[in-house]
Amino acid sequence: MSASWNTIESDAGVFTYLLENLGVKDVQFVELFSLDAECLHQRGPVYGVIFLFKYPVGEKAQETPVDGTFDYDAAESRFFAAQTIQNACGTQALLSVLLNQDDSIDIGPQLREFKDFTGAFPADLRGEALSNSELIRNVHNSFARASPFADEAQRLATEEDDVYHFVAYTEMGGKLYELDGLQPAPISHGSCSFEEFPDKVIPVLQRRIERYPAQEIRFNLVAMVRDLRIRAREIGDEDWLYQEEQKRSAWQWENALRRHNFVGFTGETLKGAVRFKLAGGEAKYVEWVEEATKTTSTRLTERRRFKGGVSEEEGVTEQ
Repeated sequence: MSASWNTIESDAGVFTYLLENLGVKDVQFVELFSLDAECLHQRGPVYGVIFLFKYPVGEKAQETPVDGTFDYDAAESRFFAAQTIQNACGTQALLSVLLNQDDSIDIGPQLREFKDFTGAFPADLRGEALSNSELIRNVHNSFARASPFADEAQRLATEEDDVYHFVAYTEMGGKLYELDGLQPAPISHGSCSFEEFPDKVIPVLQRRIERYPAQEIRFNLVAMVRDLRIRAREIGDEDWLYQEEQKRSAWQWENALRRHNFVGFTGETLKGAVRFKLAGGEAKYVEWVEEATKTTSTRLTERRRFKGGVSEEEGVTEQ
C-alpha cells in the first residue's frame, strides 16, 4: 500500500522544478494560452504537452476511445503506467512524456534506474512501482500547497464533484500518442514525426475540447520544452536570458510560498495588532472599532455606487 500523494497545481514553475529535483537536466515547462501550432513551434524543441481538464466522473468506460485507437503493443514497448492511486496523475503525466523522450533528454541516474527497473513490467505493475517510489512521491509532495484544513479522508468522487485529470501527449516511434493512466493502453492519433508534433497535436486537443459544453473553460495546457535559457545563450540574446532568469527566480519564490503554512503567522499578526490597540486603554479600543466601522461603511457605499454606474467625480449615471 503506497503512502499518500498530495494534490499539486498545474503550473509551469511547479513542473519545471519538480523534474529538476528528480535530477532531470535542461528541461522546462511553458504555459500555453492558445491552441496555436506556430506558437508551440516557437518554444521548440517540444517534447510533449500536459493537458488538464475536468474529468467526466459519470462517464462509462468504453472498449474503444472516442478519438484515436488503442495501441496495446505500445503499452509494452514504451513507458506506459496505469494510474493506481489518487492525486498522482500530474506527476505521472510528466513522466509519461519524459521517460519516452529519454533519447533527447538527460533524465538523470535515478529516473534512469527507475525506467530500467520497470521496463519489463506490464502497465499495472509500472503504476504500482511509480506509486510506491519514495523518491518520486517525496519530490511530488514537496510541491503541494500547505493547508492545515485539508480533508485527507479519501472517498470516491460523485457526479456532483469537480474532478480534474492530467493526460500527456507526445511523439513516439513516428506516431502521436495520448498517454492516460486511466486508459488500458496508449491512444494513437496517427503518424507524426518529432518535428510535426506541434502541428499534429493541436487538432487533437481542439477535438477533445469540442466534446465539452461551450461554456466550459476550465482547461490548462503546458508544454515540456528544452530550457529556454540555452537558446537565449546560443543566439546571444541577453534580454531574453535576463527575462528567463527572472522567471526562474519568481518560480522559486512561489514554490517556497506554496510549502509554507501562513495560518500561524496570520494569527500572531492579528493578536499583535489587538494587543497594540488594547494597550491604549478602553477609549482607544472604542475609537479603533469606530474607525474600522466607518471605513467599512465608506467602502460599501463606494462599491454600491460603482455597481450602479454612478461616477464619483461627476455624480451622474454613465451610459
